[in-house]
Amino acid sequence: MPCEARTFRESSNGDRWRIVRNPDTDQVFVQHLANLPSGGHVTEIGVSRFLRLDATGPEHDALRRLVS
Repeated sequence: MPCEARTFRESSNGDRWRIVRNPDTDQVFVQHLANLPSGGHVTEIGVSRFLRLDATGPEHDALRRLVS
């Protein structure tokens, strides 16, 4: 079954952050999709770790608003 994803932040340079849930495992994580000029890399990180690591950016605030 495909993962469920919701974009919660898109920066002016085209980077996107999504909250993703895998319905098969019920795992929830943050997915960062870098813009194409930056290489278009996709990284995934657990929600709690995302909020602990340098959690002062607008993407962190956007996720906090989403989950509160």
